[in-house]
Amino acid sequence: MTKVLIVDDSRVSREAFERTLSADPGYLVVAAIENAANAEIACMSDQIDLILMDVCTADDESGIRAAGKIKKNYPNTKIIVMTSMPEYSFIQKAKDSGSDSFWYKEYGETSLLEICNRTVQGERVWPDALPVVMIGLARSDEFTERELEVIRELAQGSRYEDITEALHISMNTVKYHVKNILLKTGFKTTLQLVAEVVEKRLILPKY
Repeated sequence: MTKVLIVDDSRVSREAFERTLSADPGYLVVAAIENAANAEIACMSDQIDLILMDVCTADDESGIRAAGKIKKNYPNTKIIVMTSMPEYSFIQKAKDSGSDSFWYKEYGETSLLEICNRTVQGERVWPDALPVVMIGLARSDEFTERELEVIRELAQGSRYEDITEALHISMNTVKYHVKNILLKTGFKTTLQLVAEVVEKRLILPKY
């Protein structure tokens, strides 16, 4: 039997995931907690085979960082990183943490039980593409990687001067990217842009 730990700051989500897995005789939910900081403690107290790890958990604890720590100390424990946010950087960060699979709660056609079964069987399950949301007049997949980096810096409150240092590009290049981003989205100002991408959860100031 596969022993499962659920880590999600939403009580409704925790209960829903627990109901789904408890209905399958192959799974036993040993704990459902809201804070990723306590996930490793749970691994110490019980043999956990599979962790459902939300990206953003209670008290601003990062599930991805917690996953990285757990995989170092418990490499045989399978971890599925999950999120309801289409934030573009999460998939690569989850891969870098050593996690085994990634699941978008509100996007895609793969069910929770399917991704659990495939992960437990040794398969690494990752989305084929990022979820697409509209940002102004543009689709989220119309931005280049560099444009997304510029948007992230703007969302963190960086000035143009800060962006040149952070991304190692010239001031003219920063202005060029910002102009293209505003043209794509139809926004008049970067404030409108930042408000929209944060509201749509494509770009988050932190994770």
